[in-house]
Amino acid sequence: MIVVKYGGHVLDNPQTNENIISTIAKYHRSGGKVVIVHGGGPSIEAELKFHDIPTSMVGGYRATSPEAMEVVQRTLSGSVLRELTNTFIGLGVNAVGLSTGDGNTLRARKFHPIVDGVKTDIGLVGEAQSVDPTFLNLILTNGYLPVVSPVAVSTTGEPLNINGDIAAGAIAGALRASEILFITDVAGIYRSWPDPTSIISEISQNELNEISETFADGMAPKVRAVLNALSSGAQRARIIDGRDPKNLEQALDGVGGTVVNA
Repeated sequence: MIVVKYGGHVLDNPQTNENIISTIAKYHRSGGKVVIVHGGGPSIEAELKFHDIPTSMVGGYRATSPEAMEVVQRTLSGSVLRELTNTFIGLGVNAVGLSTGDGNTLRARKFHPIVDGVKTDIGLVGEAQSVDPTFLNLILTNGYLPVVSPVAVSTTGEPLNINGDIAAGAIAGALRASEILFITDVAGIYRSWPDPTSIISEISQNELNEISETFADGMAPKVRAVLNALSSGAQRARIIDGRDPKNLEQALDGVGGTVVNA
């Protein structure tokens, strides 16, 4: 069983999006068990701009005011989730759309990243507090393909914007996934971020942990998600550039990108 984190920057390209969904649908129809956790950064940016709601990225995470949270929830658990789920259904896949909060799948608490050595309040942003794979396992066992929006909820019912990579990593760990596959817009993990010539083909969890503090921007939460997934039960992580559909086909055959072993 694999967990696929489908990055928003790849989702934003209609042609690439169609190819990726078709490849995953084919894999599922052939008997592969898959959980999709999607992103949606560009869609959120567009909606926030349309409604003239200010936003910023802090340490690789989106600072989220109550006004921004309304847009995040409406966009990720609404238009993006439904479009993905509907497309899978159109390809003959019995897909089920849900958010991380459904079925007690994930409960979150507020997250304060360390930015320039300082613990920082970035609003309604969450991190995984607990993960229960029971509902997802039930869906998978009965032949469905779960498509999960990374909109979380706290134990008090407060909506929280959880980074999609972090949500996917937590879910992959709880499911004891054989692999968590990050489909993104970079070729993998660069040892000297952001130098693409320093790409790592394979690395251990311990080795990645030793250099984890050197990453910045969107790669910082991705590396954190990889380490969390492996430390909590996933067997392997792989990061690929999904802009070339061949990379996904090869990844499903166990080839390409950056591989991180537990």
